[in-house]
Amino acid sequence: MDDAAIRTRFEESLREEGQRLTPQRLEVFDRVFATHDHFSAETLYGWLREDPESRVSRATVYRTLDLLERGGFIESFNTGLGEKVYEHVMGHAHHDHMVCRSCGAIVEFHDERIEALQLENARAHGFEVHSHVLRLAGYCSACVAARSEA
Repeated sequence: MDDAAIRTRFEESLREEGQRLTPQRLEVFDRVFATHDHFSAETLYGWLREDPESRVSRATVYRTLDLLERGGFIESFNTGLGEKVYEHVMGHAHHDHMVCRSCGAIVEFHDERIEALQLENARAHGFEVHSHVLRLAGYCSACVAARSEA
């Protein structure tokens, strides 16, 4: 799905929720889809504040992230380090995450064997899967190496 189609879908999603497409919401939307990094709401707010022309409030950032998540444009997950991060997912293939408990690095991965095992277990329990989040917590190779050198 291209950027124009995603934006059109966002406009439709807002109308369905009885919301308007304001310049501030559009600014948040554009910044979210301009990055491929994982980001917190506060990081996003900081990016927007770097632009002296920006009039986006912190509250608008949080409310727009909620609208984007409810509409399926972004997903969030708790890193396990006391921070919720977001990423845009519309138009991207499903993947899972490994999060370093030391430096906070996030590694994305996809493994068909894991996906198949999850579905197999769900079927065995009569469960119909619509989505899932898999987050592995541990230490990245750089942090493991640094700990072994200490």
